[in-house]
Amino acid sequence: MKTEVYTWRVSADLKTSLEREARSRKVPVSTILDLAAREWLKASTEENDGEAEQQRLHRAASSCLGMIAGGDPSRSENVRRTVRSRLERNRGR
Repeated sequence: MKTEVYTWRVSADLKTSLEREARSRKVPVSTILDLAAREWLKASTEENDGEAEQQRLHRAASSCLGMIAGGDPSRSENVRRTVRSRLERNRGR
């Protein structure tokens, strides 16, 4: 049962289109507006659900990103030498 009232202004061409659609479906304009609002809300919710999923994935991934735990505080200073020595070792040089 509809008990609430919501009023807003629309352009003349939008009003004409709404009335034409209501006549073609043989329903009141309020039914057309109700359907349009429900469809918009559903689509909006689905978009937000996708956004929530992205946020969840970012949180899960963030636990894998960032600093590498290790015992060598000068690791960043020595990274070039360390990487080169590992590459040479792996390539048999």
